[in-house]
Amino acid sequence: MTKNYKFGIVGSGMIAKYHAKAISEIDNAELIAIYARDASKNGDLSEVYNCSIYNDLDRMLSNAEIDIVTIATPSGAHLEPSRKAAKWGKHILCEKPLEVTTQRIEEMIKFCQNQGVVLGGIFNRRFNPAVKLLKEAIDHKRFGTIAIADAQIKWYRSQEYYDSGAWRGTWLLDGGGALMNQAIHTIDLLQYLMGDIVELCGVVNTVAHQSIEVEDTAVAMLKFKNGAIGSIQASTACWSKTGHPSMINISGDTGSVFMADDRFRIWEFRDELDIDHQVRRELMTQDNAGLGANDANNIDHMGHKSNIEDFIGAIDKNEVPQINGEEAMKAVRIVRAIYESAQNSGKWIKL
Repeated sequence: MTKNYKFGIVGSGMIAKYHAKAISEIDNAELIAIYARDASKNGDLSEVYNCSIYNDLDRMLSNAEIDIVTIATPSGAHLEPSRKAAKWGKHILCEKPLEVTTQRIEEMIKFCQNQGVVLGGIFNRRFNPAVKLLKEAIDHKRFGTIAIADAQIKWYRSQEYYDSGAWRGTWLLDGGGALMNQAIHTIDLLQYLMGDIVELCGVVNTVAHQSIEVEDTAVAMLKFKNGAIGSIQASTACWSKTGHPSMINISGDTGSVFMADDRFRIWEFRDELDIDHQVRRELMTQDNAGLGANDANNIDHMGHKSNIEDFIGAIDKNEVPQINGEEAMKAVRIVRAIYESAQNSGKWIKL
């Protein structure tokens, strides 16, 4: 019989709400506790989900009923609560990015291994049906020789967004700008679909926002292990009425697919299969609206739900979750390499 897993959340705000809603819709999961330094920020969640609110993290973690802790604090404040949760023997599922440097992620991985707890990351977009279909097409060599693969994240965040929290737009707690915060989901998808990036170069700039330490615009050129080349374009300075979807475009000598968020604008292969008709019937779009492109509140929680279900299933079966610590670190390694390149006048960096 499958165990009923009890959850505690560390953090407040929009991301904590996503976690809470996702957990509430999973049959063998129950949210019983939420921590934030200012407990009043989670008062509404306490009422909605009938759970306890804490402003003392150790007190929450001492609750022996809690099996899994999800981390929803600012990006550069993931390591410390994860270390505490591991000491209390809790499995840990942490929001993207797992941390803001690979060194801090490696510390998290090692600490969790030493404490015998499972560490997982949130990259909820990997669980979209469209991503699964695209991954299968690549694995089955339907593109022939892949020539080029691009990620485009041309989003918008207002100056008020950055001004709304002292941690936003800082190296210490945001870990970076458009690349580390907004584009990292699509960067993770690009490397998940295409495989390892072996070398890259990049340039970053702050063009439209004031009083932030980090970039709001970045471009990188990529060389993949499989021989393809590609690029990443990321920005939070690209306004539109509806917001632009995040795009992944992959083309080879026998096929091309352009994915816009969780649907496709182009799905074409030289050798047609029955699945192609189904995709074009059910998963195509020409809608210009982007999920979360102008307002992060527009992202739904279903990907989080699937991500959490995968994590629970791995613990239940004593298996490795699809997004373990090492897997969650890959996108951060790419972003940090782009920053290193930009700091060295666009020098090519080997990964």
